[in-house]
Amino acid sequence: MDRIPEFLQRHPRWSALLLGLISATGFQPLHLWPAGLAAMAAFVWLAYQQDSGKRAFLLGWLFGVAHFTLTNNWIATAFTYQAEMPAVLGWAAVPLLSLYLAVWPALAVLGAWLLGRGRGLGVFALLLGAFWIAAEWLRSWVFTGYAWGPFSQMMLGDWERPGVAGLLPYMGSYALSGLVVALAGILALLASTRRWKGLAAAIVIVTAGMFWPAPEAEEGFLPLTLVQPNLRQKELDDPTKYEEQFQRIAALSEPQRSYSRRLVLWPESGVPDYLRGGYPQRYYTQMTAAGDPAFARFRIGRTIGEGSLLLTGAVDLEIAEVDGRERAVGAYNAITPIDAEGNLGQRYAKAHLVPYGEYLPMRALLEPLGMSRLVAGSIDFIPGPGPQTIDLGAYGQAGMQICYEIVFSGEVAERGNRPDYIFNPSNDGWFGAWGPPQHLAQARMRAIEEGLPVLRSTTTGISAVIDARGVVRSHIGRGVADRIDTLVPPPADPTWFARLGHWLTLLWGIALLAGSLVAMGARHRYLSRVT
Repeated sequence: MDRIPEFLQRHPRWSALLLGLISATGFQPLHLWPAGLAAMAAFVWLAYQQDSGKRAFLLGWLFGVAHFTLTNNWIATAFTYQAEMPAVLGWAAVPLLSLYLAVWPALAVLGAWLLGRGRGLGVFALLLGAFWIAAEWLRSWVFTGYAWGPFSQMMLGDWERPGVAGLLPYMGSYALSGLVVALAGILALLASTRRWKGLAAAIVIVTAGMFWPAPEAEEGFLPLTLVQPNLRQKELDDPTKYEEQFQRIAALSEPQRSYSRRLVLWPESGVPDYLRGGYPQRYYTQMTAAGDPAFARFRIGRTIGEGSLLLTGAVDLEIAEVDGRERAVGAYNAITPIDAEGNLGQRYAKAHLVPYGEYLPMRALLEPLGMSRLVAGSIDFIPGPGPQTIDLGAYGQAGMQICYEIVFSGEVAERGNRPDYIFNPSNDGWFGAWGPPQHLAQARMRAIEEGLPVLRSTTTGISAVIDARGVVRSHIGRGVADRIDTLVPPPADPTWFARLGHWLTLLWGIALLAGSLVAMGARHRYLSRVT
């Protein structure tokens, strides 16, 4: 046992890299959460041992580089689905992105070290938890934000129970991340001071939390058909495949009995047609399956049948006159409601767009250097206004989040106009093997913290019906064409986080800071007595 801290102290930089890698194994799909928590505990101990803020910052940065590189390895796969740049560039893009993302844990470590040096490992752990909350919150919005992979994600239970993430309604994701980091530091304190009974008790409590059974499921309120057509990424943008794609998704959507009402869900990229009128005819002729928006809407309505309402991912265009000719100058990644008569409802447009996927940042600078978007098309997508609740009448109040948007804690439901459920269509076909399980995990976390069911329809998997407690009631695995026929789970009462949002995150950060002050005072009184 003594050899571990000796190795960490003798090789601090290599240790920080190794611990960062091990901590990432706590995330899905491996989900080795005991290893991830142990790695963080060892890292907290190591960071506290440093004799300068510069070294503490460096170790925090090295830990983050390794952690984010393994966590985000799925990004490299995205480069294999485009022809504008060499695919090998993806394996450079992941560590390059991690060089930036690692700044946030490094700043958290530096802040904790500056305020907690020499004041005891317990004080340092509480301070690090508080600063970690701030770091994850800042990472979620600075430079448009990249909220993927909060540390609390590893504390999500298996598909049938929420695990320690069951605390999310009372904390939110970033606050729970800070609590988990502080807990890891406390575990390190108990181990380093050989308080084995306390350490064993803490481990038992955490383990029990991970396996605590979920409450009994409540009956759903709306018939639902959720479709996963298994549209491979390589064929999505091939016009010769558009009609085949439509026929595939249509065959999975036909009613199997008569319905007075039924909600049908198709994924992002689910419709190979422009559904709205008013575009130049060449866009319908060259780039769609049906060739005519009215006919496209008609056959969709006929497919879903009487009493059904479809929510589907679709692309809408922004048309303007350029050099005397009407052309598309932008696009919207949208969700469009369509009823059985082919009528379109209110559109939801994606707000959190993916850099390099849906738009090219600093296009005027990067395009001349050969940089391009990773998906087909030369025009950028236009961001929508943000979370909206759309009234679908008998089909409920629908919140909508497209693909990547679901990872942004506190930004998935319209405040003051709470939906009954969140529809999260996605195209995970370019996310590799690690991306889809992590994406599903983050959708489950949004369900828990908001107290709302999340309905995920994806092109290639993992599609799922998630209830308001984060339990996966039904799912379709990767690489399978299938449908789910079930009922939409009911919403829970508004959670603390649903009511307070990131004000609750702030309160928990303050609570950990206050706890560090209490621990500091207790330690000072103890040292005064013994001296």
